[in-house]
Amino acid sequence: MQIGSLTPSAPVVLAPMAGVTNAPFRTMCREFAPGLVYVNEMVMATAVVHGNAKTERMMTFAPDETPRSLQLYGSDPVMVGEAVRKLCGEGRIDHLDMNFGCPAAKVTRRGGGAAVPAKPKLLRAIVRAAVQAASPYSVPVTIKFRMGLFPSMLTHVQTGEIAADEGVAAVALHARTAEQHYAGTAHWEAIAELKAAVSGLPVLGNGDIWEAADAVRMMSETGCDGVVVGRGCLGRPWLFRDLVEALAGRPVPASPTLGEACAVMSRHARLLVDHLGPDLALRDFRKHTAWYMTGYPVGGEMRRRLAMVSTLAELDDLIGLLDPATVIVDGGERIRRGHTNGPIRVALPDGYLDHLDDDAVPDDDAVMAVSGG
Repeated sequence: MQIGSLTPSAPVVLAPMAGVTNAPFRTMCREFAPGLVYVNEMVMATAVVHGNAKTERMMTFAPDETPRSLQLYGSDPVMVGEAVRKLCGEGRIDHLDMNFGCPAAKVTRRGGGAAVPAKPKLLRAIVRAAVQAASPYSVPVTIKFRMGLFPSMLTHVQTGEIAADEGVAAVALHARTAEQHYAGTAHWEAIAELKAAVSGLPVLGNGDIWEAADAVRMMSETGCDGVVVGRGCLGRPWLFRDLVEALAGRPVPASPTLGEACAVMSRHARLLVDHLGPDLALRDFRKHTAWYMTGYPVGGEMRRRLAMVSTLAELDDLIGLLDPATVIVDGGERIRRGHTNGPIRVALPDGYLDHLDDDAVPDDDAVMAVSGG
C-alpha cells in the first residue's frame, strides 16, 4: 500500500485519538513495529493558523519519527488552506490526514466533523483547499470519515468519490454512523461498498480490529487496501507488531504476561513524564493504566489504586505487588477499550439538513482558535 510517496512497511495506520496518540504513545507503538503510519492527535486548523501553546505541544514529533503524520480538523476552506500551507511550508509534516468523522457534539453542533460530508459542496471545497495547499510540498493528504450521520443518510460512497476527484492519496472509513457512535459492531460491508466505488484509490478500513486476525479478515472480506486501528491498541502497543506478523502470513506472538505488559506500561509513563512533566503526565496516564490491565486478573482494588497513581515511584511500587507470570484471561484481547457508548442523538445546527446543496462555512473559527484539538 502506498499513501502518495509513502510506502509503509505494512498496510497499517494508527488512528488519531484525542488525548492518546501523542508523541510518547506513538513512540511505544513504533518500538514494536517501525515503519508504519502513526497519526498524531487531531488539531484545529484555526488554532494552527493563529498559534497557541497547547496546539504547539500537541504537534510535537519525536526527533527520529518518520513519517510525521498529523490530523487536521477544519470547516473553513480558506482557513484549512492557510493551516496546511503553514504546516507544509515550515516542513513540519510528511503526511496530512483530514477529519470528517468526529461525532462529538461540540464539533457536529457547529456543522463540523462528521456533519461536513452531508454537504458535498462544502466537503469538496475543504478537501480541494487542503490538497492544493499540500501539493507544492509533495505532502500526501488523506481523509477519514464515517458512513454518514445516520442509516437514512449514508454519505461514505459520495465522500470517497469526492476524495478521488480532488486528488486525495487515500481514504479511511470508520464503518459506523455518527449516530451509532461506538456502539454495536462496525458495518464492514460499507468498506467493501466504498472500495468498489473508488477502486483506483487506496481504501483503509476502520472499526472493530481488536486482534491481528481481525485485520486479515477485514481485508479479505472487503477488499480494502489496509486497516486503521484505534481503540484496539489502547494499552496494547504490541498490537502493531502482531498486525505486521499476521499480514505477512507469520505466526502472531502470544499475548504478553502481566510482567511484560507492566514493563511496557512503565516505559510509557516515563516517556509521558518527559513530554508533559510529572504532574500533568501522571494525571493523564491514569486512563492508560486501566487499558494496560484490561484482561489481566489483577482485582478491583489494584485497578482503583492504579487509577489514582500520582508519581512514577508509586506506579513502580504497585507494579511490584503484581505477579509478573500472570497471563491474560481467555478472550481478554477482545475486551473492548475506550469509548463504547451509543447510539447518540447527533447534534447539528438548526436547519442544517434543510439545505444540503449549500457550501456555507460553519461559524466556528472563534471557538477553534482557542482550542487545541
